[in-house]
Amino acid sequence: MLINLGRILMTGVWAFLLLNLVHPFPTPLKYFVNVALIFMVLMHGLQLVLMRATQPKGGPSLSGLVQIKIFFFGVFELLAWQKKQLPKK
Repeated sequence: MLINLGRILMTGVWAFLLLNLVHPFPTPLKYFVNVALIFMVLMHGLQLVLMRATQPKGGPSLSGLVQIKIFFFGVFELLAWQKKQLPKK
């Protein structure tokens, strides 16, 4: 439930940041949002690279769809992925 709420929140954040590229906000806000977009792309990219680097060689690999979801939703998708990977007792 909360993971899906987080995904919705991240979708709204991405929409807000990308809206600035299509329809720029007033001057002081426009620069802040551009910096925030660059920071978000860098952090989510770094998160994806670290996740791929820590995967065991013999373990399940990340599919392309999962990698895209991790990039866009960040930690919320990692939590959902981790929840699926845990062995059920």
